Amino acid sequence: MKRTFPIIIILISLSLLGLLLLQGSWLKNLIEVREGQLYNKLSANGLNVANDLYKSVYSGQIVRPRKSGMSGGFIPDFHLHNLKPLTIGEKYSVDEVAIKLRKEFLTDEWKHLKFEFAIHSSTGDIEMLTNGYEQASMDTAVNKRFIIPILPDESLTLDEMASFEQLVVYIPHYEQQVWASLRWIIIGACIFMLIIIAAFYVTVRSLLNQKKLSEIKSDFINNMTHEFKTPLATISLAVDALKNEKVLANPEKLEYFRAIIKEENVRMNKHVETILQAALMDRQELKLNLEEVHMHEMLAQVLENYQLQLESKNGEVQTMFNAKHDLVSVDEVHFGNLLSNLIDNAIKYSNESILIKISTHSTSKQLIIRIEDNGIGMSKETVKRIFEKFYRAHTGNLHNVKGFGLGMSYVKTVIDAHKGKMRVESTLGKGSIFTIEIPLLSER
Repeated sequence: MKRTFPIIIILISLSLLGLLLLQGSWLKNLIEVREGQLYNKLSANGLNVANDLYKSVYSGQIVRPRKSGMSGGFIPDFHLHNLKPLTIGEKYSVDEVAIKLRKEFLTDEWKHLKFEFAIHSSTGDIEMLTNGYEQASMDTAVNKRFIIPILPDESLTLDEMASFEQLVVYIPHYEQQVWASLRWIIIGACIFMLIIIAAFYVTVRSLLNQKKLSEIKSDFINNMTHEFKTPLATISLAVDALKNEKVLANPEKLEYFRAIIKEENVRMNKHVETILQAALMDRQELKLNLEEVHMHEMLAQVLENYQLQLESKNGEVQTMFNAKHDLVSVDEVHFGNLLSNLIDNAIKYSNESILIKISTHSTSKQLIIRIEDNGIGMSKETVKRIFEKFYRAHTGNLHNVKGFGLGMSYVKTVIDAHKGKMRVESTLGKGSIFTIEIPLLSER
C-alpha cells in the first residue's frame, strides 16, 4: 500500500490534468467553429435581405424627376440625368428593415443575437441607422462588422458595386455573444468536469481512509496481542508454580497463585467484553435498558471500585455533588462503564500525585457532571481525535498505559445513545476536564 498509493495519486492527477487539457482544446475548437458558423450565417442571410431590398425597391421602379429648389412644379428644361429613383431609405423605415434582418438572423440557435445596422448610399452618406450604430462602429476590435452590397447581380466588379447602396451590420461584443450561445454546453461540460474531479477526490479520500484504517487495525492487533499475551504468560507461570510441591504444601501460597489466575482471567474477560462492545457499536446494536437512577449514588459506587487503586498510588478524589436534582434515566451497565472509563483514564494518564475532582450541578432540564484531573493532559490534535475508534494518544514516558483505543469511542456512543452531550478541555502538562450533560427526570 505504501508503494502503490503514491503511484495511484500520480496516475489520477495525470488523468485529471489530461482531461482538463483535452476539454480546454475541445472548447477552443468549438468556439472557433461557432464563430465560423455565425460569420457564414450573417453573410448569407444578410445577402438575402440585401437582395430582397433591391428587388422591392428597384425592380421595375419608375423614375421620378428630381425636385428643384422651387416651391413646386418641375423644371421646364429638365434633363434625363436629373431623374432619380426612390432609395431604400425613402421607401423603408428603420423598423421595417430591422424586422427583415431579425427574421433572417434570429433563428432558434441565435434567438438572443444583438446587432446594429445602417444603409449607406453610393456616395457614402447614411440613409438610415439604428440608435446604437454609431457607438458600435467606434470599436471594431470588439464589434464585428459585415458590409453587404445591395446589388442587382452578384457578378459585378468592385467598381460597379461602389455605385450601389450598402447594408452595414455590426454585431456588438461578437465573441461574447458566441460564448453566450454556447453557455448551456459550457455549463454542462463544467458540471461533468466537476463530477469527475469530485469522483477523483472521493477516490483519493477513500484510499487515504483505507490506508489510515489499515494502520489503525495493525496497531489494534499489536495492542490486542500484547494485552492477551501478558495475562496468559502470568497464568502460565502461576499454573507452573501450582505444580511445585512446596507451593502445594503451603495454603497461603496456593491461595495467592489461585488469586493471580482469577485476576488475570477477569482481566482477559474485560478485554473480550471491550472488543465485543466495539463490534456492537459497529453494527449500531447498542441497546439500552433504561432505569431511573440517582446519579450521585452511581458515582459513589463507581468510585468505590477504584479505592484500592487510588490508595496504592496515593491518589485523592474530591467530590462536590452540588446538583439539587440527580434523578436520571440511564442504562446502569453502560453508563457505569462510561464513568469507569473516565475515572480509569484519569488514573492511568496521571503524574505521581493523583488528584481527581468530581462535581455535579443541575439546571432546569440537565444534570451536568464534571470530572477533572491533574494528569498529563492532551494536545489540541488529541482532543479533536479522542473519540475516534482505535485512536490512542501519545503518552510520552508513560509506558504503562495500555488499551485498545476503544474506551473513548465507547463513551461517545453511550453519551449519544442517552441523548446527552460531552465536552473535553485539556492542556498539556496540566490535566483534562470532561463535562457530561444528560437530561434530568422530574423529581416526584
